[in-house]
Amino acid sequence: MISCRVRLARNVEGVPFMTRIEADRAEQLSHDLRLALLDARIDGETRWVPMTDASPVLRLLLLERNLISRDLLPRDAQSTAPGRAVAFGETEPVSVMVNEADHVRLQALAAGFDLDLAWQRAEILDRYLEDRVTFATSSRLGYLTGCPTNVGTGLRASVMLHLPALGMVRSELEKVFSAAQRTGLAVRGMHGEGSRAAGDLYQISNQVTLGRCERDLIDDLRALVPEIVRFERRMRATLVDEMSSALHDRITQSFGTLRTSRAIPTDAALAHLSYVRLGLHTGLFEGTRIEVLNELGLQVQRGHIQVLQAPGEEDDLLDASERDKLRASYLRKRLAGYGPRGNGNGN
Repeated sequence: MISCRVRLARNVEGVPFMTRIEADRAEQLSHDLRLALLDARIDGETRWVPMTDASPVLRLLLLERNLISRDLLPRDAQSTAPGRAVAFGETEPVSVMVNEADHVRLQALAAGFDLDLAWQRAEILDRYLEDRVTFATSSRLGYLTGCPTNVGTGLRASVMLHLPALGMVRSELEKVFSAAQRTGLAVRGMHGEGSRAAGDLYQISNQVTLGRCERDLIDDLRALVPEIVRFERRMRATLVDEMSSALHDRITQSFGTLRTSRAIPTDAALAHLSYVRLGLHTGLFEGTRIEVLNELGLQVQRGHIQVLQAPGEEDDLLDASERDKLRASYLRKRLAGYGPRGNGNGN
């Protein structure tokens, strides 16, 4: 398990939902929420980023770090995205999207499977805001949201899982999808709804928000995710038993590609990193460390690689072919001290 997240959807009472709000009202709402969030001192000191002020590269960085969603981004170059902004703290465990699909989308992250910590972080800020802002609620339905599927608690809890073995056997992965749906959960890509599962990373989240309390929804996720993990581990053991040599070859080839490529796209880099991660977890490969792979999984993405490899060119996105070259160069540099015999020095 990579990480977990708790997200709460809220709307301010007396203010039209985002589908009907006028630009000037959206701007005023954003201003009011900004003041409340600055006073909250998220993680020590709140950082506030309006989407209209953010460069394309910064927007991409925020998306890749899961601080914002695609829905918060302007739809095109002419879009003014009135009042859209994100607030977060220095270490980024908590963030708040303003004027996305709802007036407030509050989310809290925690490493591994610590759903209790993620919920605690979200609940603390939610209660802080409720003391300063009146949210739209119904005595019968609960919190009112822009999308009917979020009405009730407004809560979406999710866990990010690395499922490379199930990804190699598509029929088994489909069984996981079906089992999740039968228990009221959804399986999505690494950036949530509408995204793809790059690098064999999947989000498992609740679909039901109405008629259940927050704790029960989190407990449902807590009960099913370990079963998916056990299923993945059994599949890994089966692959090692039945095709160890072929799997080892694929893993070492992926590591070799990462170390020697002169140009590599994002998805290809993430796929090869996924195989190397599988090699570490199965004992078929010992040429690097999991901490390095965790860092690279973020650093090879489009916005991050541009900031890391082309400092000073952060206003506009570079051409994809140029980023592919920068990504390959960065991977060669980061992995130069590592090899199949585990002789890396971490430099």
